[in-house]
Amino acid sequence: QVQLVESGGGLVQAGGSLRLSCAASGRTFYAMGWFRQAPGKERRFVAGITYNGGRTIYADNMKGRFTISRDNAKNTVYLQMHYLEPEDTAVYYCAGGTILEVTTLDYDYWGQGTQVTVSS
Repeated sequence: QVQLVESGGGLVQAGGSLRLSCAASGRTFYAMGWFRQAPGKERRFVAGITYNGGRTIYADNMKGRFTISRDNAKNTVYLQMHYLEPEDTAVYYCAGGTILEVTTLDYDYWGQGTQVTVSS
């Protein structure tokens, strides 16, 4: 059974940092990505990474603040977030797929999400 389990979300003040983790089990994914969904909005791409970490992509407004990485020995992907803003408040989802792309349709498996709330 394939599972993706996110952790690390929580409440943080503006300007603070959080590190999200996503542990995969049941298979290894070539591409893993992070998406987020704010209330009443569509799910949007945040960052993605290939299996060996040789390629990473970020949404424009997150580049420089967020860093995606992965530990293949642990089959885990991370999202380090700095300088968080209230606009970053959302449920963050990790996803696994076979190609590194920025749309939800390109990923086959999804975690249940972890809530990130940034207070002003």
